[in-house]
Amino acid sequence: MSFRDDLAVVLARDSRYSIQAYLFIFDAIEFTKGLHKRARSKPKGARGAVSHHVTGQQLCRGACAMALGQYGLMAKAVLRKWGIRSTSDLGEIVYNLIASGDLEKTPADSRSDFDDVFDFEETLVRDFTLTLDDVA
Repeated sequence: MSFRDDLAVVLARDSRYSIQAYLFIFDAIEFTKGLHKRARSKPKGARGAVSHHVTGQQLCRGACAMALGQYGLMAKAVLRKWGIRSTSDLGEIVYNLIASGDLEKTPADSRSDFDDVFDFEETLVRDFTLTLDDVA
């Protein structure tokens, strides 16, 4: 079975979110890992594996930053079109992917980690700033 088939099964089980929302989450996870890479990297000579896990709150903030970077002031509208209206929706998508076996969670993870992390209206619209670098 292909990845696309896996997502079709997830979409059939919960059609509140578009396939773009699920693909966005996978991209946001990688983006967020990149944001937190330095914080998790071990000094030279340190033993043990570096964790590639991000928390629900980290993912929400990373997804927001990625959306603003890609879509600017349209971020809220784009995410709404895909069914994402709050950080809780991000959690629903992640936990749908966990249920399908496409993502894993740690014992410390909880669905509630995604609830009310921030207000989409505030973060995606009111707090948006356009810098001169963005228009050049």
